[in-house]
Amino acid sequence: MTDTDAPGVATRRGAAVGRGIGIGLMYGLWKPRVLGSWRVPATGPVILAVNHAHNIDGPMLMGTAPRPVHFLIKKEAFVGPLDPFLRGIGQLKVDRSTTDRTAVTDALGVLRDGGVLGIFPEGSRGEGDFASLRAGLAYFAVRSGAPIVPVAVLGGAERQGRLISALPPLRSRVDVVFGDAFEAGDGSGRRTRKALDEATVRIQERLTAHLAGARRLTGR
Repeated sequence: MTDTDAPGVATRRGAAVGRGIGIGLMYGLWKPRVLGSWRVPATGPVILAVNHAHNIDGPMLMGTAPRPVHFLIKKEAFVGPLDPFLRGIGQLKVDRSTTDRTAVTDALGVLRDGGVLGIFPEGSRGEGDFASLRAGLAYFAVRSGAPIVPVAVLGGAERQGRLISALPPLRSRVDVVFGDAFEAGDGSGRRTRKALDEATVRIQERLTAHLAGARRLTGR
């Protein structure tokens, strides 16, 4: 991406390139089993809300989602050569320690342009059980009106690889389960703090239910 490119065009093109890289790496190194990808709307803005238990979750979704994904990624990941690389494949840097207005604007821009925004609603890697959600997901969903598709990535954290302990064993199976799209708002269009808090509760209920269903479906 160059300074002369229109940001939206360059970002969309970059995300498409990132998807191609993700497909090659994820299917080349592991054995993804993708379930329910048809539930992702084929066009228009959508938010993919992904559980986060392993550092492979983001790249795995980039390589298995049916559309290019623009992830909000913590600024600490944008270091050295990874900075231009992540920017070049359409990923968005966010400072989680404050209200990052640039990241908010960029994320809303992706949705306004009809793109796919990927979010780890728990904020950081943990148990991956959606037990503690930040308010950002509700804000983006209510502000943009974009539907949310819950996604469960399962199996990445079950075992450590022999060659690289931070990654799952090569050629092991990782399940990616997409859920039904849903609206976070109550239909009123309200964006008050109370409305966002209520939306967060609704989102957490839907994400938790999807994760439980995905675990039953995959046996993980």
